[in-house]
Amino acid sequence: MKNLILIRHAKSSWDAPLTDKDRPLSKRGISDAHLMAGNIDGYLPKSFVMWSSTAQRAKNTAHIFAESLSVPEETIIFKDDLYTFEEKKLENVIKSCDNQFDNLILFGHNSAITNFVNIFGNLPIDNVPTAGFVSLSFDNDSWEDISRGTTEKVLFPSDLKKYDSPYTGKQVY
Repeated sequence: MKNLILIRHAKSSWDAPLTDKDRPLSKRGISDAHLMAGNIDGYLPKSFVMWSSTAQRAKNTAHIFAESLSVPEETIIFKDDLYTFEEKKLENVIKSCDNQFDNLILFGHNSAITNFVNIFGNLPIDNVPTAGFVSLSFDNDSWEDISRGTTEKVLFPSDLKKYDSPYTGKQVY
């Protein structure tokens, strides 16, 4: 069995005139990444390999998750091929994972992530938002052979945030 966790990078900043690949996280992105990283431990396998796009916002997100999960940051594998917005390219990178690893956590970009989870998962998702978490399982022994799998868990920052209801004025979770 192969397990894949896709995490979209957290919200990026547009404040500085940087190339797309160099944009860092915004304050909200940093906050959302910490919120999500602090709430996913129960949904993770005991061991995993962690890959990230080389875009600054994805690297920042991966570092926040690694710190929160006590994963040595030097074990994160940064791949230029994950700086893609196309699900077919994302699929090819995932299918290249060494079969010695049954569990892969990947930090990447939309629309590749949303399209991938809709093709390979069994639960339709309109949009995986920034810092969104989607876990898929595949009844395969080889990454190269993954096809339609099962969507095991979907968790978005909005699922974890408190807000005041406009109807009651009380906090809602």
